[in-house]
Amino acid sequence: MVSAAVDTALVFSVVVITLAVVASLGFRLSRSSRDLGSDADRATYATLHTAALASEHLREGLTPAGARKASRHLRGLLRCDVLLISDDAGVLAWEGGRGAQPDVMALVQQVLESGRTQIFRGQTVLDVDLAELGELVLSPVRVENRVVGTVGAFAGVVNAGLVRATNELAGWVSTQVQLAELDSSRRLLAEAELRALRAQISPHFIYNSLNAIASFINTDPQRARELVVEFADFTRYSFRRHGDFTTVAEELLSIDRYLLLERARFGDRLRVSLNVGPEVLSTVIPFLSLQPLVENAVRHGLDSKDGIGNITITAHDVGPYAEVTIEDDGVGIDPEHLRSVLAGHTEGVHVGLRNVDSRLRQVYGDDHGLVIDTAPGAGTLITMRVPKSQPGHRV
Repeated sequence: MVSAAVDTALVFSVVVITLAVVASLGFRLSRSSRDLGSDADRATYATLHTAALASEHLREGLTPAGARKASRHLRGLLRCDVLLISDDAGVLAWEGGRGAQPDVMALVQQVLESGRTQIFRGQTVLDVDLAELGELVLSPVRVENRVVGTVGAFAGVVNAGLVRATNELAGWVSTQVQLAELDSSRRLLAEAELRALRAQISPHFIYNSLNAIASFINTDPQRARELVVEFADFTRYSFRRHGDFTTVAEELLSIDRYLLLERARFGDRLRVSLNVGPEVLSTVIPFLSLQPLVENAVRHGLDSKDGIGNITITAHDVGPYAEVTIEDDGVGIDPEHLRSVLAGHTEGVHVGLRNVDSRLRQVYGDDHGLVIDTAPGAGTLITMRVPKSQPGHRV
């Protein structure tokens, strides 16, 4: 009897524990289901996720490869039989359907010329091959006032919902293409500013350097030869054609050559102090972003000053950032004039500062522009701070 009672109690305990586990699991599954949201929430997430996947392939604009990859994601948004994307020259992507792709460019051309969404139904409009795919709606892809392509959808019946959805999708593709063109324009602007920096270096520095070298040819031929080598290495680095980025180490090496050439002109009047932490030497920075700052210190800070001029260059890490400072005890800059220069309202002197500041903001954002402390007669301190980790930028 005792044994039977014990067995009964044991079985009862197991049942209770099992029910508790099932109840707990059911509660968790129920809560997990609620965390996923309503059907509308899940549909919204799916749509946004699909758009995000497709946008990665349109970063270069309307290209055949990008359009093909994007269309694999976008077709599901319209739930159509065939999705096509074209530019103004031909069909870039054809997703869905079976068999050979029929020629649809005659219809695409009508939309390109009219700039309006059009619906094509029946064999009076569609040829036999196209009519087999059903009805077609084509919407224009616009960049500003230009129609640069189309988005089209084939379905058994093109209803008002599909027309609205195709229009919205074409508008979304238009935005991606505009962003791609904007990114391209920013790259071209950065290249133009880099060319401007090189042009700034060319006439002023080359003239002074060659004069300094010439002055040693008769008095100290060995030093003249050494300066010629330094001059050649400096100009080779400054005018190289490959790569938008360099390292702190490479830029400092170029600056060292630059200062050797400037010391040939200034003699003992130019004194330079260097304090660089080895941990930042490999940090990637935009090409020619430090040298113009040092040249500004020499050309506009010390060249106009009597007596000895001091320049201090420091580089060290500040948490996840590398910080470089360039300080001179020269004539300084009027803060109002400096603000006008950095805003692009004043041409001429200090253009190198503006170009470097603009490039840093384009690459890293507005929080990473130059920080400049200066006043007339008080010298100038320039601080540049960039992330140490930049996986997207290659030297």
